[in-house]
Amino acid sequence: MERLGILSGSFNPPTIAHVELLRAAQPFVDRLHCVVPRVFPHKDFFGATLEQRLEMVRLATRELDCSVAPTDHGLFVEIAREYREKHGRDARLFFLCGADAAERVIGWDYGEPGFVERMFGELELLVAPRKGEYLPPDHLRERVHALRMEDDHHLVSSTEVRERIARGEEWEYLVPESIVEMARAIYPKNAGAMAG
Repeated sequence: MERLGILSGSFNPPTIAHVELLRAAQPFVDRLHCVVPRVFPHKDFFGATLEQRLEMVRLATRELDCSVAPTDHGLFVEIAREYREKHGRDARLFFLCGADAAERVIGWDYGEPGFVERMFGELELLVAPRKGEYLPPDHLRERVHALRMEDDHHLVSSTEVRERIARGEEWEYLVPESIVEMARAIYPKNAGAMAG
């Protein structure tokens, strides 16, 4: 069964953390796929347009043989179902995320009892540390796997990049070199960072 690693994010902008997360996942999956949701379940869409985000992700991941596409969905389970509808049902889907996102995914109130357990029947997580390791609940341990990263890149966030740009501080080293010029044009100085 093919193993697909899926990184879903706002990529506003993509950072070295996103690229290193994909690199860390490579030994565990057969293919990598990045998706940019048109809407998010937990934040507003602002800053770079969807098209700009897709192009930045393509540029940032071009050495990783990673496919990039938009999605109409924001939740991991919705993205998994969309992928299976388009590409068949026999792939093992691993969603890549940091410990903070894993905690949010597992702790989210989906509005129906048992939803999390059913969701993890359809997908698995590869979880990188983010200000600490994530320890999943015992009943999900077989579906949530720790992902090791060699450096502190996992601490870098898109918000930090936008805040540094807004303050006129150095930020270029926090994003892949391939997107520096595009990011400079998209995120003007003193524009504020916002969330997203």
